[in-house]
Amino acid sequence: MTKNHGPSIKDDAKYEALRKEGMSKQKAARIANTPDAGERGGSAKDYEDRTRQELYEKAKQVGIPGRSKMNKAQLIYALRHN
Repeated sequence: MTKNHGPSIKDDAKYEALRKEGMSKQKAARIANTPDAGERGGSAKDYEDRTRQELYEKAKQVGIPGRSKMNKAQLIYALRHN
């Protein structure tokens, strides 16, 4: 049975699976709270092909701190490493 991690975690089962894989609590929570994180087979554009505003919106959805002060290259780095 999946443990209830409170209202801050939207998908407790996904969070626990990610923690068992060795992810940090923060990264596992971010992924578990992203609505489309478990979907596969999407046809998303490469980060380099997106505008800064599109990258900013994705960073906002994922919960990356300090995103408003980042340029396009910094947003791409943050999205790939968080």
